[in-house]
Amino acid sequence: MSLHSEILEQPEKIALLLKEQRGEIEKIAGQIKKFDPNYIMLAARGTSDNAGRYANYLLGSRNGLAVALSAPSLYTYYQTPPRLKNALVLGISQSGQSPDIVSVLAEGRKQNCLTVSLVNVVDSPLAKASDCVIDISAGTEFATAATKTYSTSLMALAMLSAALSEDKQAWSELEKVSGWVTEMILLDGEIAQAAQRYRYMQQCVVLGRGFNYCTAFEWALKMKELSYVEAEPYSTADFMHGPIAMVQGGFPVFSIVPQGKVYQSMIGPLQQMKNDLDAELVVLSNVPEALALAQTPIRIPTDVPEWLTPIVSIIPAQLFAYHLTAVKCYNTEKPRTIHKVTETK
Repeated sequence: MSLHSEILEQPEKIALLLKEQRGEIEKIAGQIKKFDPNYIMLAARGTSDNAGRYANYLLGSRNGLAVALSAPSLYTYYQTPPRLKNALVLGISQSGQSPDIVSVLAEGRKQNCLTVSLVNVVDSPLAKASDCVIDISAGTEFATAATKTYSTSLMALAMLSAALSEDKQAWSELEKVSGWVTEMILLDGEIAQAAQRYRYMQQCVVLGRGFNYCTAFEWALKMKELSYVEAEPYSTADFMHGPIAMVQGGFPVFSIVPQGKVYQSMIGPLQQMKNDLDAELVVLSNVPEALALAQTPIRIPTDVPEWLTPIVSIIPAQLFAYHLTAVKCYNTEKPRTIHKVTETK
């Protein structure tokens, strides 16, 4: 198995997750509704932290649940955990091995909270610290960079949201996700060609907002850890409050701009960066207006609802990071310094 083959596996893994885990996720949603949490305290690191950013928007906008991202060092080094009264404590970790994430759920259980984990290893320490376990069903991931475990984490969160709302239309839309992801996989050759243009790129920014705030962070992370590009993620709103000063002629700006609630807030800044600042734009979108601004446009399916675009848009982002790494002649399977499982405390 290789990083590239694991990226290509994602339509199959997403379809399998939906088929095999829907019933279990609906049962867990029933337990959550019975517990009736006031809010969610979410613990994650790295790629899983970016899945947490998706949960923040997803469960907030579609389920009315406030999501707070935990500070695990409060539970470990400082040993001053906050009061978690009536919280749903949610841990996301592909390996389930990080002691700091386990410590948050252990404390949640100690404080009589309901604890739920999303993991790819169901007998891991995190799973054992949880009242409920959601198996993301990605199978063994051999490459160091997480790809299929990220998309299946997003899919599991989307399924949990649908189960909590008991929304039949949401489940119908989830049935289409693997097909949309397949469409993205078919862009592999096109993206490989596009990556050639950025062979000598050393820095860039990646912009996203709303549901795709997580995509900006995950795309940037993949370029950092694989191709060693200084890729900085921003909300477009935050970027306009100062960091836009970095942009000058030819500066690379990557952006995820699908049709949806935040589209209008993003298209104006992109037009400014293209027309006034002569930026180099790479744009992931399903809106012709946004794609027309880009030197490198990457089209996503037009019928993907905004809440599911992060699962779809991350696929071409992963492919871009993979092919850029290959173009730069770096090792796509074993990036320098980092390891597959990082056990932070």
